[in-house]
Amino acid sequence: MDVLADQKYRAFFAVPIQVQLLDLSGPVHVFYEAKCLNSAVSSYFISLEGNREVDSCAGLSLTNLQNFNDFELCSSDWLIIPGLESEVFFGQQFFQKIQPFLDWVKIQADRGAKVCSVCTGTFLLAKSGVLEGKSCATHWKYSKVFQQQFPKSKLLADRLFVKDGNIYSSAGVASGIDLSLYLLEEVFGSLFAIQVAKEMVIYLRRTSDDPQLSIFLQFRNHLENRIHEVQDLLSNRLDQTNSLEDLAEKVNMSSRNLSRLFKKTTGITLGEYRDKLRLEKAVQLLARGEKVELIALGCGLKSPNQLRALLKKHKGVLPRQLS
Repeated sequence: MDVLADQKYRAFFAVPIQVQLLDLSGPVHVFYEAKCLNSAVSSYFISLEGNREVDSCAGLSLTNLQNFNDFELCSSDWLIIPGLESEVFFGQQFFQKIQPFLDWVKIQADRGAKVCSVCTGTFLLAKSGVLEGKSCATHWKYSKVFQQQFPKSKLLADRLFVKDGNIYSSAGVASGIDLSLYLLEEVFGSLFAIQVAKEMVIYLRRTSDDPQLSIFLQFRNHLENRIHEVQDLLSNRLDQTNSLEDLAEKVNMSSRNLSRLFKKTTGITLGEYRDKLRLEKAVQLLARGEKVELIALGCGLKSPNQLRALLKKHKGVLPRQLS
């Protein structure tokens, strides 16, 4: 996309009460770095209720906020709404107080501004009406209640961020950074987004097709310490040959009992779990341009052929490096 030399690009950050700090600070810092690289980018911080100061959920106060009514947005502007504490947006009194802001959001979206949400900020987008008939994403923890409250929106599960026209939504926390980099990439191109990512020491940028939860975090929602220990051993020593017998001995169990308990606790077999770990690590290393032979060894595989078989079995298609 061509960028006019005299074109200005404004990022407006809405700051609700009890805002989740990383939902806000992650995207804010992305656009700060963008401004350092290109003076055409600027940032503004606006209040939803007219307050010049609000408290975050962590107790840190944010000041010098401006009134949203002082601004009229256009197609070169971004409006980013971060998430906030659930006890706030689950209360109807909050939405009654910010109805003028929600009406303003709808007007800006109709004017062509890029309206974006991070995490539970999607609830505010939905309340404004801009998500009716549109696809969106939100934090996985609140997906069911979101679908119940907003059946006219098309919630896409397990997505980092979703774009539908000029409406963008992300899954939460660090995915707000991924979304912000994507927004910059749309306007200034991939090289610019990569430069910003490098300044923030983000080496592996995620895309809208990546899942919310890494396999290194999935299947951990249990209280069985021995299975957690086995999962830690596999995750931290994926390049090593850890036989079922070795793992069982480390947690003082028989091989048979470990296999049974692992499946009962996580819902998948130990072998399936190990394959998922290997698959995610291999895909990440391939994206970084690592050598195929080293990737295979790093994933605990004996040869590139085993790596090809793993990727073809689970992904259904081989990356160009392995074709």
